[in-house]
Amino acid sequence: MKGNILIINTGSTTTKLGYYSDGSRVFDEKLEHTASDVAKYKSIMDQSDMRRQAIKDFMGSRGIPLEEVDIVMARGGLVTPVITGVYNVNQDMRDVLFSGRDGVHACNLSAILADDIAQEINDIRSAKGLEPRFGETTAYIADPPMADEMLPECRMGGIPEFTRKTLFHALNSRAIVRRYLREHGKTVNDVTVVVAHMGGGATISLHRNGKVIDVNHGLGGDGPITPERCGCCPPFDLIDMCFSGKYTKEEIKLKLVGRGGAVAYFGTNSMVDVENMAADGNELAITFLKAYVLNICKYIAAMSATADGKVDAILLTGGIAHSKKIMNDIKAKIGFIAPVEVFPGEDEIASLAENGYLILDGKTKIHTYNKDRIIED
Repeated sequence: MKGNILIINTGSTTTKLGYYSDGSRVFDEKLEHTASDVAKYKSIMDQSDMRRQAIKDFMGSRGIPLEEVDIVMARGGLVTPVITGVYNVNQDMRDVLFSGRDGVHACNLSAILADDIAQEINDIRSAKGLEPRFGETTAYIADPPMADEMLPECRMGGIPEFTRKTLFHALNSRAIVRRYLREHGKTVNDVTVVVAHMGGGATISLHRNGKVIDVNHGLGGDGPITPERCGCCPPFDLIDMCFSGKYTKEEIKLKLVGRGGAVAYFGTNSMVDVENMAADGNELAITFLKAYVLNICKYIAAMSATADGKVDAILLTGGIAHSKKIMNDIKAKIGFIAPVEVFPGEDEIASLAENGYLILDGKTKIHTYNKDRIIED
């Protein structure tokens, strides 16, 4: 693999950077932005210049001139309509990310920073009369979290106002499928697999022939119990809570996402802590672990139903996949559906680098984003 790739992944108080040269990881760094630094700005978008300078300063401290970067990869932000795959960052995407039309999140800044830095690289080369190896440096995103390839019957809700939507760990889930294909000697993605990504949130996705045809919404209350999310909940009880006068709208949202799951029961979002409590005989922790496993398995089984039971493999990934006990318990419940394989952890920087080299090698299709419709090009 040839080429130098800069990777940008913005969080609320951090900017994660990766740099790869000819296929090798040179560094993987997390730039911390202090509370006082962040407090100077009204919004995440207002931090663009500050974060861009921090990236340039760090690159300089590592002795890497910006003009050596061939491609800039960014974590996908909250944009629709999109499908899985690679998109170049264009003005439509910048407009939607900047405005927060499809959701406000720190990750929205990643693509804008990447595009600004790519343009700066091109300006530097032009001023110095340098000839790029791969043409002008361009910014791209890969497998954005709101990618929607669901079957029409999977998208339909119980009433017209409640259409099911997607928001899932698309980047890691698709990377795990590619890894599975490599390890099984497959050069064509003609498999049907269920991927269960388990971390602070959980998304269970069904991949068929390279498309994600069914998935739960990882932030919208559509999914299993997780360390910090309540998962699906009884609607009438939720309605009563909303109109009880005891909670604000934001407090209820936090009960569903952030203070649900293990946080609500034990005050921790660490499944290691919950496992330790269970090992010490805590009956509530024992029951919670059983409920967690059951919830994950129910969603895996539901995805296999979408595939008419014809599933080649079930792939378990994410931070919780490091737990041998939880993985063994899941295998015991859903092993009858298909072979189960475990891929612990996630590496978004490596996944973006992998997509970057596919672009440089001309081995992947590059989509054009349109804020109003999917462009089939």
